[in-house]
Amino acid sequence: MDDFIENLTPMDLMRSEKMTFVQLIIPVESAHRAVSYLGELGLLQFRDLNADKSPFQRTFVNQVKRCAEMSRKLRFFKEQISKAGLISSACPVMQQDLELEELEVQLAEHEHELIEMNSNSEKLRQSYNELLEFKMVLQKAGGFLVSNKTHAVSEERELDENIYSNDTYVETASLLEQDMRPGRSDQSGLRFISGIICKSKVLRFERMLFRATRGNMLFNQAPVEEHIIDPLSTEMVEKMVFVVFFSGEQARTKILKICEAFGASCYPVPEDITKQRQITGEVSSRLVELETTLDAGIRHRNKALTSLSFHLAKWMKMVRREKAVYDTLNMLNFDVTKKCLVGEGWCPIFARTQIQEALRRATFDSSSQVGIIFHPMDAVESPPTYFRTNNFTNAFQEIVDAYGVARYQEANPAVYTVITFPFLFAVMFGDWGHGICLLLGALVLIARESKLSTQKLGSFMEMLFGGRYVLLLMSLFSIYCGLIYNEFFSVPFHIFGESAYKCRDEPCSDAYSTGLIKVGGPYPFGVDPSWRGSRSELPFLNSLKMKMSILLGVAQMNLGIIMSYFNARFFGSSLDIRYQFVPQLIFLNSLFGYLSLLIVIKWCTGSQADLYHVMIYMFLSPTDELDENQLFWGQRPLQIVLLLLALIAVPWMLFPKPFILKKLHTERFQGRTYGVLGTSEMDLEVEPDSARQHHEEFNFSEVFVHQMIHSIEFVLGAVSNTASYLRLWALSLAHSELSTVFYEKVLLLAWGYHNFAIRLVGLAVFAFATAFILLMMETLSAFLHALRLHWVEFQNKFYHGDGYKFKPFSFASLTEDED
Repeated sequence: MDDFIENLTPMDLMRSEKMTFVQLIIPVESAHRAVSYLGELGLLQFRDLNADKSPFQRTFVNQVKRCAEMSRKLRFFKEQISKAGLISSACPVMQQDLELEELEVQLAEHEHELIEMNSNSEKLRQSYNELLEFKMVLQKAGGFLVSNKTHAVSEERELDENIYSNDTYVETASLLEQDMRPGRSDQSGLRFISGIICKSKVLRFERMLFRATRGNMLFNQAPVEEHIIDPLSTEMVEKMVFVVFFSGEQARTKILKICEAFGASCYPVPEDITKQRQITGEVSSRLVELETTLDAGIRHRNKALTSLSFHLAKWMKMVRREKAVYDTLNMLNFDVTKKCLVGEGWCPIFARTQIQEALRRATFDSSSQVGIIFHPMDAVESPPTYFRTNNFTNAFQEIVDAYGVARYQEANPAVYTVITFPFLFAVMFGDWGHGICLLLGALVLIARESKLSTQKLGSFMEMLFGGRYVLLLMSLFSIYCGLIYNEFFSVPFHIFGESAYKCRDEPCSDAYSTGLIKVGGPYPFGVDPSWRGSRSELPFLNSLKMKMSILLGVAQMNLGIIMSYFNARFFGSSLDIRYQFVPQLIFLNSLFGYLSLLIVIKWCTGSQADLYHVMIYMFLSPTDELDENQLFWGQRPLQIVLLLLALIAVPWMLFPKPFILKKLHTERFQGRTYGVLGTSEMDLEVEPDSARQHHEEFNFSEVFVHQMIHSIEFVLGAVSNTASYLRLWALSLAHSELSTVFYEKVLLLAWGYHNFAIRLVGLAVFAFATAFILLMMETLSAFLHALRLHWVEFQNKFYHGDGYKFKPFSFASLTEDED
């Protein structure tokens, strides 16, 4: 058996790639080119040898700063192009490759030119807005002044005739009346301030003016028809023209301060109508000139931005790569001569030849007289985990990695997850009508794969596109399980032949509840459609799906335990095989393996035995007779043997391993043996001074407690995990019943009315419920439950998941977020 297993061809995805720890000694003159070539190859993960230094203490910090500054300028160009509403050219013009220094000079010139153009445009825009506001104020305030002047002349005549003849009035006259008295306008005459303010501030502005002048002012306002760009927020806002009439220098000072506080712009308006018309004409002509100048400036700016957009993507990619190269060079150390850089890192064994070839090319292209030294080393820490995946397997590997990255070289659950995950999903979701809907969605995503992979998708769409092949398999298995359940949107069909049941009498009208007899053999494939609507439909399907869930659960848990054997065998841990794998397999199958055997025998024989009774009294009264619950000869003694085996398996798991570990540890330090438990042959061949020899002190109590926790967890988990698989039955039943309710209580009910509108509404409600409840919410629910079954019930039997991912330095993995 061992020879057979040894001769099996290794699977690429079953265990992570073999890694080697390497050291590179690179001459300074070829360091940049060597790291660039390694970035293009993407198969070497550098280790940071300067982790104790801050970013500002590293060798190439100035180059990183320069790249960061260039990235900032390129982002500025991108923002300006986006604001201008321009689209980057899909076919950039050909341009010779630039050096980083030349690009840096070009970017500085372009930035200076663009900032200057923006500054000039902003000044012109501000002048244009001020003149536009001035024009609005002249138009609106002129009307106020004319009407107020006419009103003032009539009031003055009335005052002269009736009041000013009284000499004592001077002492009691109000401020406004004193200002309007003839001959006094030069000392304290009526004045006004005109301007423009945002419409949203008018009420507060007027209230503040009234309080500041104690009511001694007249406030007039008029809306502006055109929206004006606010200079601060650069947004189109509604504004109001205002004119404030007042008297006195003190009031003028207060009003000007309030205008400044509210952000109101004040403009001088002459009282003379002729001057108003003259100024309005000058402002209008100046506005036309400014508009022409602004248009010319925008055209010139757009032309400059368009020429930048042709090269922007290429420049951003170049700067991103250069920054990544210098960040990687900062992880390397100078040797004592300061002429070479020393780097360390991990690479897959299969990639050593490619890396050496890339380093030879770097030496040749940089005209270096000294070659790059590349040699493997021993490492203290565990190697990273690297699986070579493709578009199909990547999503399944991500599902496993979300639980935890595999320990180096341990068995990878993704190999089995590719099939078991979509299958367990389909057991809960089984309906071949709904499966076809999911299949169409998956095929659309796969057909547009090349297009969607280059686009920036939203978070939900990106997740859906990433799992397109998971969705494809889930839909195919859902169609398969739906055919077994014989459900098409909850409706059964006679696809594989005639039903095994027929009416006892020809005219039996209540055939779904009474009068059916079995006339033929079993239905060829899946559930007989005659079960649909019968009185025993629910008990029959419940029994079928519940027993099927237990069988699937026990099979998958056994697979997990068998995987732990292959892990222990691979790592050379015979203790784990003898005192963990064997008792776990015995315990699980003595109880739940036996239950699965009873289920299969009951199905094959058609027995009426009560399996609940058999399993309960197997523990309570193992020696009692089974009577009508006996399924086969020798069942009672077999149950006693299995119960004893299950009881023996618990101390078998708990006690031997900690004591044997203690004995081996004691012998090792007494010189009786030099073997190190749980390590491979390579570990034993390291030098005496290696860090591998420095193992932690053996703590027996800690090892014993850990083994006790592990044993108790497995014993209790064997029960709870088996019960957990009953979710397959529960969710399958829920999905089936929901489909039935929507079909019978919505679609058929609406179809019973001879009214087109009611039928249309019923069809719309049925389609909405199917799409959003059955195809979205139920899909998500079944997906999460299948995820839990794999993470908890399957993977905890063998999967440690405490490794770390292989993250090589690669230009392909750089994203725009790293600019």
